[in-house]
Amino acid sequence: MPHYHSVVWLDHNEARVMHVSPDDVEKSVVHPANPARHLQRKRGSVSGSRQPEDQQYYHDVVEALSGAVEILIVGPGHAKLELIKHIHAHDHDVVKKIVGVETVDHPGDGQLVAFARKYFVAKDRMLSQ
Repeated sequence: MPHYHSVVWLDHNEARVMHVSPDDVEKSVVHPANPARHLQRKRGSVSGSRQPEDQQYYHDVVEALSGAVEILIVGPGHAKLELIKHIHAHDHDVVKKIVGVETVDHPGDGQLVAFARKYFVAKDRMLSQ
């Protein structure tokens, strides 16, 4: 069944992608190949610079979002912004599908689906006025 709306909740260790319709949900989970433990600083680095972002992880998240017409990106930290940067740099056709970015802590699957449905209903009401 095709799904018009999708929400992705992500941090640097996991992305939960939910394709949502009024009466159905299709879930997938994406994990990075090498989850970062200490993302802020390289261990033993003289410069103390950040570890590079896992571009393959973000690519896999975008792949999991395929088929969505409208995408809501949520999460507790910077990973959602890194995903948006990746999309702008590598997946130009997905940019126009992003309808919102929200900070959301660590919801359960049911809470995430409820949040997404409420968000999309409110967005659709705003556009219809």
